[in-house]
Amino acid sequence: MVTTAAAAACVVLAALAVFQVALALGAPIGRFAWGGQHEVLPTRLRIGSAVSVALYAAIGAILLARAGMITLGLSDRAVEIAAWVVTAYFALGILINAISRSRPERLVMTPTCAVLAALSAVVAAP
Repeated sequence: MVTTAAAAACVVLAALAVFQVALALGAPIGRFAWGGQHEVLPTRLRIGSAVSVALYAAIGAILLARAGMITLGLSDRAVEIAAWVVTAYFALGILINAISRSRPERLVMTPTCAVLAALSAVVAAP
């Protein structure tokens, strides 16, 4: 179950990475991210979207390492702590997205964060 949860989280993270790349390249879908204030993101938020892709890759690596699917060269305890930090990050993301002024962001990203929080908890907890 842990490996399935880690793999599923990585699939969701990959989809989010594609979304963030599209935002960084100027796709007019900004209503779903960054508070929904801009249809096409300004440069500073495009940079934030690009950084998000790297963050998602790091999160995926942490979850895969916690599930025993890859090694990162970190202690098991460090990976465990990192997995719980990831879980907390997505739990906080539920709240942040739920209070967004953007209805599309609330409707799409809140449940996405909830799914990622749940999957991350499954991976962090074994």
